[in-house]
Amino acid sequence: MNKKTDKTSRISSNHAHPTSTASYQRHGRTTTIDDHSDLQVLRRIKRYLLPKDFTISSTLLDEMVAGYDIGDPLADALATDNIRFAKPLQQLIIGNGLDNDITHPSFRKLTEQFDHHPDWFDPKLAQIGAVAYRRYPLMLIWLLRNVALMAGYSIPALSLPLIQTGALMHDALPRLMRTYAYILAVSEHPQLDRNTGNQRQPIDQVLAIGSEGWRQSIKVRQIHTLVRQNLLKGKGNAAAGVIPSADQHHNPDGSWNTAYWGVPINQTDMIATHLQFSLLIMRGLRLLGACISTEEAEGILHLWNLASYWMGVDLARLPQDEAASWEWLYTYLSIQQLDFKMGQPLAKALHDLPRQLMGEDNRRGRFVEMVNASVTRTLVGDDIGDGLDLPKSKIRFGVLSSVPILFALDTARQHNTKVAQKLEAFRAKRQDNMNWWLKENDDYYQ
Repeated sequence: MNKKTDKTSRISSNHAHPTSTASYQRHGRTTTIDDHSDLQVLRRIKRYLLPKDFTISSTLLDEMVAGYDIGDPLADALATDNIRFAKPLQQLIIGNGLDNDITHPSFRKLTEQFDHHPDWFDPKLAQIGAVAYRRYPLMLIWLLRNVALMAGYSIPALSLPLIQTGALMHDALPRLMRTYAYILAVSEHPQLDRNTGNQRQPIDQVLAIGSEGWRQSIKVRQIHTLVRQNLLKGKGNAAAGVIPSADQHHNPDGSWNTAYWGVPINQTDMIATHLQFSLLIMRGLRLLGACISTEEAEGILHLWNLASYWMGVDLARLPQDEAASWEWLYTYLSIQQLDFKMGQPLAKALHDLPRQLMGEDNRRGRFVEMVNASVTRTLVGDDIGDGLDLPKSKIRFGVLSSVPILFALDTARQHNTKVAQKLEAFRAKRQDNMNWWLKENDDYYQ
């Protein structure tokens, strides 16, 4: 690890602000905008994806930092009054109008948000995005795992809630599976071939009211709210013994240190997650050779705008187009304290999954792990790969030869109906098996 990476991987033990504090550095998690400008991912974004005259906006900085202190006001108000809203909300909207005894004003507002699509939602544009997003389903899990999730583990503000709850260390597989199930549910669209073994009824439009994506958005929103409330109360302590100096990351009474981190799962971090699933996966597809048009890119972002809105993100905070999304992401990454030591337990848990499933001495498992690490290093950067302690392959680009094989299969489905049907049958069966396993075995869905 180089000196710069080592410097950015440490957080002050007393959570003090830098000696010269800029106006946007109201939280200890925020560094100066040029503290790690030599990070490979930032250099690539600036060189290839931003205007030549781009400068970080002070207005965006202030808005971003203000978002650290805002969670999900509607859902948080319900959690404060010990109201779980997911099942009653679904029953009220799609359960033949069944009555319930929840008269809380926040519940009424949630009902208004979920019982119809907002006026700004364009189902045709969303379907264009969903078709493009699902065009390469075999690549989605790779990019979700090796780019969207793994890259986020270098940011302690995103990692700490997962570590404190024990997520992705002690239950890495179900967490990965449920995240994959969610992005598939969000991108489900009417054109998918239903004559392939999938027993669910086809939806009439993308993210239809009552669809799997709609249901999971409600459930995940409730889970995020419960996690947020528990962490604020100091109930998450799984970091003890896992990361160095875990006791420094909360207040003396055990509660979450909002002055340093902002609230857990806050508005700004939720937007970063939104861009992980939309912008970063879309960029990964393009780098691997996918042809995604400007309209399709707009559709993918539009699709995830609705999913994020349902997840509790303030729509006014979301970047409006692809160019604004890259500016937002560059700004966000520029001011995040990096702590690779904190992210390493999560990275290791995710990295070790293949051999956990196939056996410690399984050669195929070791090969899959090496391919995964090579994908992360190639698309995200060696500095982050080094920081997360991912292995290096001496035949890295030979290992990556398996990537175009999968991409070729995905591409073949566009030109050969039989191949498309077989691949869709494989994907649909895997998704149904995954959903069944999750709902039967994962407490998250109970």
